[in-house]
Amino acid sequence: MIKIDALPAFTDNYIWLLQDAEQRRCAVVDPGDAAPVEAWLAANPGWQLSDILITHHHFDHVGGVERLKAVTGARVLGPANEKIPARDLPLRDGDLVEILGYSFDVVEVPGHTLGHIAYIQPEQHWLFCGDTLFAGGCGRLFEGTPEQMHASLSRLAALPEQTQVFCTHEYTLSNLRFAAAVEPENPEISQRVEQVSQWREIGQISLPSSIGLERATNPFLRSAEPSVIACIAGREGPASRSPVEVFAALRAWKDHF
Repeated sequence: MIKIDALPAFTDNYIWLLQDAEQRRCAVVDPGDAAPVEAWLAANPGWQLSDILITHHHFDHVGGVERLKAVTGARVLGPANEKIPARDLPLRDGDLVEILGYSFDVVEVPGHTLGHIAYIQPEQHWLFCGDTLFAGGCGRLFEGTPEQMHASLSRLAALPEQTQVFCTHEYTLSNLRFAAAVEPENPEISQRVEQVSQWREIGQISLPSSIGLERATNPFLRSAEPSVIACIAGREGPASRSPVEVFAALRAWKDHF
């Protein structure tokens, strides 16, 4: 069995730590800072960092890679279509990789960046999605188009509802406040705002989420819902809009929310 913990980094990043206690081996996802990982290894002598999984090239996700590889010899896996420091294995859509004895599917999810990838473990229902899908939200379109991001999110939303969403930032509460502005009559959003508010007041992490919860409460996965379409029509004026156009309007609104 693999245990998964979050190592906080910077102000709101999480580095996901996958641990195989039997083999005393571990892997990390998106270590923007080496220090939290080194601190964990120092506190847990005898453990080996075997793999470093990278979703995209932004510094807060790769800043610790070279240091960790230098001190541990870990294998670095990352998107083939982005410049990833110290990468050993470039990954493309459809690739399979073995991490700690588990097979992960690699999917390309462009939008936040053009080469962004996600890692899916289908039997355990794990999704490591970097900055593509957030709890209650999605990443900014720094490089890709609304069409690309909508397609990427639709692909992730099609995963089984019990899939655990291990994204990499504690943005949940601010995302849900936006979701409540989009769908003020959605009781599941209201309940989630209340719950996450309580968690954050005591310093509790709001992750992982689940695909089922995101389908019910994340406006960026709900651009075909009548309530979301009506909200955008109220802001932008009545028109016949595709789900991609509704998504684009939501993302532009969120950028200045």
